[in-house]
Amino acid sequence: MISLKNLTRRFGDFVAVDDVTFEVPPGAIWALLGPNGAGKSTTLKMLAGLLPPTSGSAVVDGRNPSEAGPEFKRSLGVLPEGLALFDDLTVEEHLALTGGVYGLSRGQTVARSEELLTRLDLLDGRRRFARACSFGMRKKTALAMALLPEPRIMLLDEPFETVDPVAAIEVRKLLTEIASRGTTILISSHMLSVVEKVAGHFLIMRAGRIVWQSAAGGIASSLDEIYLEQVGKGPA
Repeated sequence: MISLKNLTRRFGDFVAVDDVTFEVPPGAIWALLGPNGAGKSTTLKMLAGLLPPTSGSAVVDGRNPSEAGPEFKRSLGVLPEGLALFDDLTVEEHLALTGGVYGLSRGQTVARSEELLTRLDLLDGRRRFARACSFGMRKKTALAMALLPEPRIMLLDEPFETVDPVAAIEVRKLLTEIASRGTTILISSHMLSVVEKVAGHFLIMRAGRIVWQSAAGGIASSLDEIYLEQVGKGPA
């Protein structure tokens, strides 16, 4: 469902993503781990079609993201690095806008919005403008927008960062439910304790490269130990 082959992105002389290759099968939840600056967000931006690769290739749902049109974008649920919220829209207005963009009926949008507002503990703040929301509320609003259409593929950049522990448990449940219905999910994160409870496969990225990967059931030691060993090394 998601396939990267020798994917590379340069910004001038700086190589942000360096020759990355991996494949995420349909209905799986994979986690791309690594410290800030490892290249995780840049990788997700290329998969979402927001940034063209310098070289190599990416195929998402059978299409080249950098060349695909609006139909491709509607097959994705994306939680971007900058959240992409509008300061003068309320939380629930963001969800209504999302439903319209994805072609959901008003009834579908309202029903799905009510479910997500409840499960993500946003009901009390539903009429609050984004500019007045805490960063945690903004993060949950953007996540609700990604979840609302139950897309075929989800690309989630740091979905658990600044989210309170109770909401994090609910997010894990939501992701597990949507994956069980066939959605493919790729999460970027550096929050190991949360991600290890939901992902079935882990990749560690450092200095733009994948330096380690394993299925969840194939890890001999703790994920914390492996992560520290890999990211604590010098430049790749």
